[in-house]
Formats: sequence, C-alpha cells, structure tokens
Amino acid sequence: MIKINKDIYKKIFRLIKKYDEIVIARHIGPDPDAIASQIAFRDSIKNTFPNKRVYAIGAGVSKFKYLGFLDKPDFNSLTNALLIVLDVPNFYRVDGIDDLDYKEIIKIDHHPKEDIVGTVDFTSDEFSSTCEMVANILYETKLMIDKDIAEKLFLGIVSDSERFLFKNTTVGTFEICAKLIKDYKLDFVSLYDNLYQKSFNECKFEAYIINNLKVSENKFGYIIIDNKIIEEYKVDISTPSVLINNFNFIDELNLWCFITYDERNEIYKVNIRSRGPIINEVASKYNGGGHKYASGARISKKEDVNHLLKDLENVAEEYLAKEEE
Repeated sequence: MIKINKDIYKKIFRLIKKYDEIVIARHIGPDPDAIASQIAFRDSIKNTFPNKRVYAIGAGVSKFKYLGFLDKPDFNSLTNALLIVLDVPNFYRVDGIDDLDYKEIIKIDHHPKEDIVGTVDFTSDEFSSTCEMVANILYETKLMIDKDIAEKLFLGIVSDSERFLFKNTTVGTFEICAKLIKDYKLDFVSLYDNLYQKSFNECKFEAYIINNLKVSENKFGYIIIDNKIIEEYKVDISTPSVLINNFNFIDELNLWCFITYDERNEIYKVNIRSRGPIINEVASKYNGGGHKYASGARISKKEDVNHLLKDLENVAEEYLAKEEE
C-alpha cells in the first residue's frame, strides 16, 4: 500500500476553501487522465462550494469530449486566483496559464518531481494516475462526489493504468476503483465503450503503423508519421498517442516511439513507451518528460528528432545488453 500522510488532504481542502477564484490546469496534449481529473475536480469543488468561480482550462481534444466541457474564462476578471495544476511536473508543459495572475498553487501529480512546487504539493509517482489521487482527496475531505464525477475518475484511472496492466497499479488502485463502483453503482462495462470504441479507419491506421514501424536489433521501434498519412486515413492528429499502448505486448519491442508533426504549431509531437528501458530522462532533454516507462516530448527541429532517436536507440541497446548478461 502507498503510505500517504493524510494531512496533505486537509491542506488541499483548506486552500481550496480559502479562494473564491480557482483555475485548474493540466499538461498540453492531454490524455483521458488529465482531462478527467481536472473536470471531475472542478465539478466537485463547484458542487461543494456553489458560489466559487472554478474553471478547467486548456485546449480540448474532440476524441475525449465525452469527459465533459472545458472553460474559457477571462483571466482579466480574476484578481485573486488559486491555480491547481494536475498531471504535469514542469511549467513549460502546462496548458493555457501564460496570462493568468495567480496567488498560490496546489500541485497534484503522479510524475517524478520537476520544477513545479505547490504551496500545497501532493506529488507521488507511486499512484497509477492523477484521477486516483483526486479520488483519494475527495474521499478524505468534504469535497463532494456524485455519479458523474465518479465515472470520470474511474475512466481516468483505467486509461492511465492501461486497464491495470502498468507497473504503477497497486492494491490501492483496485480499492479506490471498487469503492467508486460500489458507492455510485457504476456500469463500468458501458463506460469502457468511451475509451475503447474505435472506427475502422483507426484500425487501418494502426495496421499502417505496424507495417511501417522501423525496428532495430536492439528492440527499439519508431515511426515518423507524415500529416498526409493522417489525412489519408482520416484520423485525428491525437490518434497515434491513443494507439501507442497497444504495442505493449510485442516480443520484438522493448522500447517504441511514435512521432507526428503538428503543422499549425510547427512542432514534432513525440510519444514514447517502454517495457523496461528508462525513458523519461531522455524525454526531459527534449522539452518533455513523464514516467519511467511512458513519456513524451515536443521538438521544434528535425535534427533534434534525430538526436532523440539516437538517444533512445542507445538506451535500448544498454538495456538489452544488461538483459543478456
């Protein structure tokens, strides 16, 4: 079991109670855990304190619209705001806070610590997901939960633990999920449809990745996906990041990487996964970061993409050499 000093929950609640203006942010390029945790947390705070102005901000992803809506507040109207930062350890990856004047920070994150340090800081990479952390906060304080909030938290946990397959799944993960299911009578089988329903185009696109993935003798696989391919298969630009976990049980891969180019923002989006090699240290060199076995990066120059691939190849080679000793 994860050992947590429960005073942290009281401190989070007291700071939320102190502020009437609250902005909840998370990382750019969000996944279900990031969006679900911020929307669930926002709704819980608003239900508990109806007079507070609480906003969940950041760019939305059409594929995850089933998780709820995001807000677009006028930051000029916020004069005494509390910033709650979820699921991101570094400021340069926080989405949408550039013009926000905030007074204090609550940080809740299951990634290794980096430069964001909250006035109240709940950081632990022992949890499966930020949604698991938020669920614990709600259960340990007077913040309210209803069925809709419970569903969002459950989906975030399932998604970020990859259906409880990842190594950061604990007894506590199962216990909090069981509690959400029992207390709010969740139809979790139906909820899975939102996470795992996919179009035939996505299936064909996944087959394209399989057929074009370059795999080295060090069990490192990568693909750079051109925008024309995204358009040809009629999938969303976020689809590669959704599909990448599907490659977790391929014998010939210990480490794999999907790269897409965002033409509008002129940046390469990199998703990296591993079944053993430590990858977050490499990702952090390229405006990224994350977990030991699941990380991402944002790169502006093509030559840096090549450097990243070389670094990942080296990590894969070193890991394989140790395995074979």
